[in-house]
Amino acid sequence: MVPSPLALLLALGAAATALAEPLRFVDCGSIDGSIQEVNVSPCPTQPCLLHKGTSYSINVTFASKIDSQGSKARVYGEMLHVDIPFPIPEPDGCKSGIQCPIKKGHSYSYLNKLPVKTEYPSIKLIVKWELVDDQDQMLFCWKIPVQISS
Repeated sequence: MVPSPLALLLALGAAATALAEPLRFVDCGSIDGSIQEVNVSPCPTQPCLLHKGTSYSINVTFASKIDSQGSKARVYGEMLHVDIPFPIPEPDGCKSGIQCPIKKGHSYSYLNKLPVKTEYPSIKLIVKWELVDDQDQMLFCWKIPVQISS
């Protein structure tokens, strides 16, 4: 029996949805915004298994509580309560899906990539992702547990 095009489409849609399930996250100090959803793709289960040499898509939907001309992302690997800076390709939020200036009361989808370099150690840690406004206040801050592996 040959599957119908509709059945294939539904199966593909279900598979794509499974890869982009909203994550359980800890809000770590969102002051000037409120997080509605955090997605890391692919990350079908938590803790997210991050493979060295792979780049992961980050999508954060948030509402701004303030006006801001711009925004900047800071990402850390948190180990033993110490934040170690984690470089990302584009720290400017206005070049990461957010239409600037940011307006109070509007919702935004922040899009970025998390590259996992081959030289990173195989370790369990917490990823902490901050987006600050033009006054260096938190638009959002979230944390998720991850496992880096080869």
